[in-house]
Amino acid sequence: MDKPLPLPTPVSQPFWDGLREHRMRIQYSPSGDRWVFYPRLLAPGSLADDLEWREVSGAAALYSFAVARVPSAAAWSDSPPQLPAIVELAEGPRLTTELVNVDPAAITIGMPLRPVFYDVPDGNITLLRYEPA
Repeated sequence: MDKPLPLPTPVSQPFWDGLREHRMRIQYSPSGDRWVFYPRLLAPGSLADDLEWREVSGAAALYSFAVARVPSAAAWSDSPPQLPAIVELAEGPRLTTELVNVDPAAITIGMPLRPVFYDVPDGNITLLRYEPA
């Protein structure tokens, strides 16, 4: 695969480990009673060091998207259009992803989505994408 791949860090490794198992885990702060994404060492707002990794369903709603008919970089020239998106998890946090298995004309803000786990061949990493639920 000639596309750039994420590089897990010690802080984000549990997220990537979950994806490799086709499960989705994000952090939760018991003291703040809130879900947290992107992975970090301290809870946002309070700086509490009580973040725990918990499994979530992965169910989401589409928050924002774009239809990139011209590749954003050479590595994506073989797969237009790109469908970068921001999804809002049922638990609240938003994350960036790519929409798959959908006609761009059928995409609507708020549409329900489900996770798609893409195991990168020889990449030792699983990417998280979303498709209509």
